Amino acid sequence: MIEHTEPEPSRPLWSWIRTSPGTHIWLLIIAVTSIVVVIAPDRVEHVLLHRNSSNIHELVKYPIRALLGSAFWIEDPASLALYAVLFEFFHAPVERWLGTLRWLVIVATAHIVATLASQKVLLMAIQDNRAPHSMTHVVDIGVSYGLAASVGVLTYRLPGPWRWLYLAGAVTFFGMPLITGGTFTDLGHAIALAVGLLAWPLTLHPDPRPAR
Repeated sequence: MIEHTEPEPSRPLWSWIRTSPGTHIWLLIIAVTSIVVVIAPDRVEHVLLHRNSSNIHELVKYPIRALLGSAFWIEDPASLALYAVLFEFFHAPVERWLGTLRWLVIVATAHIVATLASQKVLLMAIQDNRAPHSMTHVVDIGVSYGLAASVGVLTYRLPGPWRWLYLAGAVTFFGMPLITGGTFTDLGHAIALAVGLLAWPLTLHPDPRPAR
């Protein structure tokens, strides 16, 4: 068990990182894999992204690797800075509030459920000839499902009317693409948001330990 201590005023950045270790370890891994994608030759980059994708082909052949690996890569390394900001706004507050274990359970559950459900829907579309067979090899990587789950959980952290305004914004943001003809990824985001909202019981007793 990680022991929490009081914040260190003289080392604010280090103190900030230590209050949400899971968020920042995850972000560090994504930064490393993004650097690998940038420096790798195009052929190697193509292989890496496909081997770590959670598409239908990889899920059937290597389910554990596909689900785990897809959580640590992003397709466009140029979006790393944006993800860093989103991690600080959504993942870090939830981890500090609920503790690393509960945050990880929620995020991992959302990533797995959203991936499997959206790929199942895609498979059905392929079998019904509503989507090309090539979609079984589509690159499906990234951390957005976990982010959507944290967005959902954070609803319960906000007070009074702000909670309902925030919830309306989140539902609109993730739900609108489905209404306007969204992709399987948009469906995955909506499912992940729902997982975060359904995690309400885990928010009833926030981590009592002081943030460090």
